[in-house]
This record gives sequence, C-alpha cells and structure tokens, in this order.
Amino acid sequence: MIDLRLLREDPDRVRASQRARGEDVALVDALLSADERRRSSGVRFDELRSEQKSLGKLIPKASGDEKAELLKKASQLAADVKAADAEQHEADEETKRLALQLGNLVHPDVPVGGEEDFVVLETHGTIRDFGAEGFEPKDHLELGEALGAIDVERGAKVSGSRFYYLTGVGALLELALVNAAIAQATEAGFIPMLTPALVRPRAMEGTGFLGQAAENVYHLEKDDYYLVGTSEVPLAAYHMDEILEADQLPLRYAGFSPCFRREAGTYGKDTRGIFRVHQFDKVEMFSYVAPEDAENEHKRLLEWEKQWLTGLELPFQVIDVASGDLGASASRKYDCEAWIPTQGKYRELTSASNCDSFQARRLSVRQRDGKKVQPLATLNGTLCAVPRTIVAILENHQQADGSVRVPEVLRPYLGGREVLEPVAK
Repeated sequence: MIDLRLLREDPDRVRASQRARGEDVALVDALLSADERRRSSGVRFDELRSEQKSLGKLIPKASGDEKAELLKKASQLAADVKAADAEQHEADEETKRLALQLGNLVHPDVPVGGEEDFVVLETHGTIRDFGAEGFEPKDHLELGEALGAIDVERGAKVSGSRFYYLTGVGALLELALVNAAIAQATEAGFIPMLTPALVRPRAMEGTGFLGQAAENVYHLEKDDYYLVGTSEVPLAAYHMDEILEADQLPLRYAGFSPCFRREAGTYGKDTRGIFRVHQFDKVEMFSYVAPEDAENEHKRLLEWEKQWLTGLELPFQVIDVASGDLGASASRKYDCEAWIPTQGKYRELTSASNCDSFQARRLSVRQRDGKKVQPLATLNGTLCAVPRTIVAILENHQQADGSVRVPEVLRPYLGGREVLEPVAK
C-alpha cells in the first residue's frame, strides 16, 4: 500500500508508475476520489458529533418548549450522526479496497517494459564449451534419472504433472544445498527460521500476493487458509501489528519452507523435468530496515545471492527486471539467472526485491525512533530455490561419463563426496 499523502501531493507520479507496470491508470483517480470522500465524511462526522455533545449539555438546563425543541433537534442530530458514521465507514472501506489494488511505486531507474525488456547489469563465470570437451550435454532429467536422483514418473502417478520425487543422492543434494545456504545466511547475520506453510488471508494479502498473483496461489476454501508460494509471506507477517524500536534494525531472517504455486498460465512451458513445478523447497532472505537504508540493503541482498551462485561455480547474469514484470510489491527487483546448457540460455534462479514500505503499511509493521513512529521497509531475496538450483548444478557440472562433479562448497554437506556417480538400473 502506498502512502496516501504522496498520492494526494503527486498523483502524476503514481499514474506514471501504474502506466509503467501496464496497470489501470484510472485506478489512481478512483482512489483519489474515494480518499477525498473519506476525508470529507470524517470531517462531517466530527462536526456533527461535536454539535451533538454541545447540545447534550444544554438539554438538562432547559425546560418547557425550549427543552422540547432541543430534544427534537437532538433526535435529528442522532440520526444525522448515525448516517455520517455509516458514510465515513463506507468511504473508508472503499478507499482501502482501491488502495490494495494499487501496485508499489516503480523506482525511477527501473527499465520500462514487459518480461523481455530487462537490462543485463553483470555477467559472471564462464560458459562451458561441451563441443570442445568432446561430448553433447545431457539435460538435468536424463542426468538425474541416471544418478537415481529424480523420479518424475512416479511423481506424476501420485500427484499429477509438475510433481516429482528426489531420491537417493537427489534428496541428499537438496539437504546439502539447504544446509549450505542456511550456513551462509547465518554467517551473514540472518536468523534462521522454519516458517508456516499455511497462512491466513491477511498475511497473503498484506504481502501483495492476492492481486495480480492470485491465480498462482492455492486457497483452501473450507478453512480459509492459503498455501505460501514463498516464505516471504510468513516472514513479512512475522511482525504484523508490531512497533519495532529503531535500534533493533536491521532485522534479517533466513526462512526455509515448502513452497506451492499453481503455475497458472504456463501451459506448455518447462514441462520436462523439475524446473517449473507445483511444490518445492526454498531458502529465502528477508530484511526489515529503516526506509532510508532500503536501497543499500537491496544491494547487500544481491551481493549475498552472487556469493552463493559463485560458490556453486555456476555461470550467471544479473538483470534489472522491467517494470511490467516486477510483481505488485516490489519497487525494484534484481534477478540472478544461471546458464542452462541444454536450453542455451540464462534462466532465473534467484531474485532480490525492494518493497520499500509497501508491505509494512499493509501489515502495520512500524518502527519507533524517539517519539516518531512510521512504517519501515521490507526486502526479500531468494538464496536457494532447490529444484532450479539442482537443474543448474547437474547440467553445468556434468561429465562425459554421466557423472556430476560436486561444487566444493557442497562437499562438506555430502560427506566429502566429490562426484555423483550414475547408478546401475
């Protein structure tokens, strides 16, 4: 939720942000109108209540016709106050409803456009030339099946398409990745967290996932719970309705959780293997900071992601995500995309988003600095989305005989194993 005072003072900036997102610009004027109605109805209610109180003091002192007239006026005032209160409540609810539909203000440096209009900021690592090494690279599913690591056939049999089993070294590889990621985050000062996978509507709405992203959220209607698509949701709601002291900040959490996504609108995309699935595990970084520190914290999150991918010895690029692909909560987002050899292109592995005070306003998370209380800023960054990271490791570190070299950073978490070997069928 954006600051309504900013909306009133600079509506053109908000209109420009909506336009950059490809969202409805008319929403800005509708919200301005509702906000004006809310404020004027509030003033009207206060005036009537003040008049009602003053009249209440006069009635006991009056008598005869004067008292009868005052009582008549008091009765009319009571009806007017009740109507004004209803009008104020209706205007307030309409303002909130429209405000929740408005995306965060896009950072002025974000490239304008859709999914393909990102800007490449950096490129790291060297893409292997498999031809020069004398063999054609296999894709992650062929490698994973030969290693006894991935079973999508039984995943589909039990749960349907886009589900899978990680078996044997595949399961061990996930545990190694999670432990290594949590170790890096803990060393950087993050507090490790195991978070709920089911949340109430306010937590999901407060983080901005019930707007344009709602089609990809699983909803358990009978109990009115939502399955999270990222631990960003329970981490953002962790301090909901709280006031944090300024000297507590920054607060940094590293959440590990299962994640669930419907993947609506992706029919025919990434249907082979485990790159795009309905359920996966992820380690997510989340920061609460003072608003003036948000941009620097955003850069820090990106640096921790780059450290992680460099440690996994993966070639990757960093992109500045375009305005139309930000999602409702982010004012700016950086993605790290790893090279996938059999696809011949970079694919998203991690992202880091600066949400400014957007989520904090919706969830009523504030900071107190002396006597001043104001919303703080929240940021999130993926450290390890497990299936996609396994895809990148298998394909980039495969060897001619079908084995896969284990990056050094993961070896302590795999009992010192340096190579994953194919298993006999």
